[in-house]
Amino acid sequence: MTDGIPSIAERVVRWQKEHGRNHLPWQNTRDPYRVWLSEIMLQQTQVATVLDYYARFLQRFPDVRALARAGQDEVLALWSGLGYYSRARNLHRCAQMVVSGFGGVFPRTVDELASLPGIGRSTAAAIASFCFGVRAAILDANVRRVLTRVLGFGDDLATAANERRLWALADDLLPDTDLESNMPRYTQGLMDLGAGLCTPRSPACLLCPLAAVCKAHRDGNPEDYPVRTRKLKRSAQSWWLLIERDESGRLWLERRPQAGIWAGLYCPPVFEDREELAQRASHDAAASLQDMDVVAHVLTHRDLYLHPVVMQLSAASSLRRGRDATDGAGFYAASEWAALGLPAPVRKMLSGLPAGR
Repeated sequence: MTDGIPSIAERVVRWQKEHGRNHLPWQNTRDPYRVWLSEIMLQQTQVATVLDYYARFLQRFPDVRALARAGQDEVLALWSGLGYYSRARNLHRCAQMVVSGFGGVFPRTVDELASLPGIGRSTAAAIASFCFGVRAAILDANVRRVLTRVLGFGDDLATAANERRLWALADDLLPDTDLESNMPRYTQGLMDLGAGLCTPRSPACLLCPLAAVCKAHRDGNPEDYPVRTRKLKRSAQSWWLLIERDESGRLWLERRPQAGIWAGLYCPPVFEDREELAQRASHDAAASLQDMDVVAHVLTHRDLYLHPVVMQLSAASSLRRGRDATDGAGFYAASEWAALGLPAPVRKMLSGLPAGR
């Protein structure tokens, strides 16, 4: 406090205690496993979506050792529908490293936490702050928006040097007393402000506890912040999916490569165009190809157009495909899909296929 005026941290802590979110299942706990799980799930995903996944994960994997023991396919299957599947693969690897490298106990420092797969500087700071009262700043998208507006920080965050400057300013604003209590509330409070009041468009400045000290509010231009000139361009891509069905109605699924879209998940074979798909299908001369409706799937910076083509295999072709199975590839009945990591649009597509002959 300076000259009796509450600091930014004091304003945020007081507001969070009275008006912030205090009911979420990963709050009011100092368990690093639960906090870490929620932080990873909440990356680029809305709270309402995460709630059910979080509960299911804890039911199946109640602690880090249970998660570390699981197979990757089971982890990906439980993650199916949350998107950004690299998070699930890193989650699994991180659990294994916590067990093998730290005896099943999450480290307490930001640097050690940030050394683990899938945990960047901001996520490490959140875990350390919530669980151990460590004085460390977070700077996710919501908090970056709050702080740049409050500070009137108009430098281009596409430049690494400017990003470092904002990190330094965020460090300066942290509470410096009663850290065990104030750091979790301050960290959560910034998150709550960014999610509920200091929104990208039409922020609710009149309700914000920082309005009196916010430069952007004073200047009347909060939507000008943050400044980032370099933006990724959207692109479009078409995938042709050959859905091979055997005489029992099972579908051929194989694991995607370990890099790229849906890495490590199960999917029908993918081709760049229909001609390439038809060449693969030509091994069964008696088969006919049935084109289904195109499915559009929106990724972060890409529109993916899925062209499913159904092929009914003969008994001989099914037997030959079965002999070709490697790395988990094979024919799977719908009742078996729940145990596989299937991308949500693929699961929906396959569930909506017309019955085979």
